[in-house]
Amino acid sequence: MSIIVRKARLEDGAGIYAVEEDAFSVPWSLDSIKRDLADEERTMYYVLEREDGLIAGYAGLWKVLDEGQITNIALRKIFRRQGYGELLVRVLMEAAWEAGCTDIFLEVRVSNQAALQFYRKLGYEVLSVRKNYYSNPAEDAFIMDCKKRSYPWVR
Repeated sequence: MSIIVRKARLEDGAGIYAVEEDAFSVPWSLDSIKRDLADEERTMYYVLEREDGLIAGYAGLWKVLDEGQITNIALRKIFRRQGYGELLVRVLMEAAWEAGCTDIFLEVRVSNQAALQFYRKLGYEVLSVRKNYYSNPAEDAFIMDCKKRSYPWVR
């Protein structure tokens, strides 16, 4: 079965919310997701969609002037460790560069070594620590930044 990455639409809200519920102990609300999807001027969302219409994952970003803030990257558990996360993030980042972003920020759990390694591969560096950023379980977050010039595949 084939899978594509495409720009998210407002009607993808329920599918994105289903991914949130599968991926996170504290998922974003459906209302929050729909609000973000409706604000195309400020947000960018991409979904990983199976040919039968199932949304297998998504990645989102808020744009503020020339900066991007990755909100969430999530895959349903059965789609992890197959390269889909990297595909989603790269599509999102390249769209952000194309939209004029020069920096992209994100937060990641300090204990998430796999994610830290992945983000470093994409050109991210740790800037600082945000104390008690996560709940359930409570944990600090690293704030990471990737400058466009540091992104390995920049054209």
